[in-house]
Amino acid sequence: MTETIPAFIAIDWGSTNRRAYLVDQAGRVLRAEREGKGLLSVPDDGFAAEVAAIRSRLGDLPAVLAGMVGSARGWANVPYVRTPAGIDDLAAHVYWVEAGRTAIVPGLADPAGDVMRGEEVQFLGAVAAGLAPPDGLLCQPGTHCKWARMADGKIASFSTAMTGELFGLLRDHSLLADFLSGDVHDGEAFRAGAAAGLHGSLSTLLFRIRAAALLGSRSVEDSAAYASGVLIGHDVGGAQLEPGANVHVIADAHLGALYAAALAVAGANTTRLDSHDAFVAGIHRIWKASAA
Repeated sequence: MTETIPAFIAIDWGSTNRRAYLVDQAGRVLRAEREGKGLLSVPDDGFAAEVAAIRSRLGDLPAVLAGMVGSARGWANVPYVRTPAGIDDLAAHVYWVEAGRTAIVPGLADPAGDVMRGEEVQFLGAVAAGLAPPDGLLCQPGTHCKWARMADGKIASFSTAMTGELFGLLRDHSLLADFLSGDVHDGEAFRAGAAAGLHGSLSTLLFRIRAAALLGSRSVEDSAAYASGVLIGHDVGGAQLEPGANVHVIADAHLGALYAAALAVAGANTTRLDSHDAFVAGIHRIWKASAA
């Protein structure tokens, strides 16, 4: 049996969470860890020490970092690469914060006026690994949902919707807060909200959630699912999908199921992908190209 030898450490470093992967030459994950040590919890001068601590656990190896760690609030403010862009474009512009040791992947900027950091690795990784086609539409739901149009294996254009953040604000700080404590899951209330959100006035639909509960036309317990459906349906509607369109969704199981349901209401087909697989596939190829 051939011995598996670690090659590098990949780190997906977001604002609130961080994932580190020990990866071998073939792109296989040998060990993974997740911590709530996003960049917001790291002092400005603390990034080098954090990476050193990760190396102490995973091995003294080169490290490739992606995500908000490359933002103005992160370790270094790495310039964006403009779309269209692929693996080689990102690899050519990695920023070495420690020469030959630690690199940060640049984010992407779209001429329409949009930016991303971290999601580009997953989009390109999904295509490079054959999980998604080189031409098509990919979606990565989250606090800020990203939609990427792929062409010839590159990200041709993309857009961002603040869907998850809006739901959080409504649930915690709005007139609707007392009505949004119920569970959010795929069901009749969620799909009704998604259908309404596809074409309706977003602000009007949101106000009527409270009115429906007060008038007894929808239960308070169903209000959160309906509100989530309205927001996600509105997000899906913004993609202007043709009937029968195919969308590859990169998400965890819960959020992926919600977007798949809303896409089904819109008449689209969904292929769901694992975000960790997509990230590792992308960062592995960026590491190989940048080290070439």
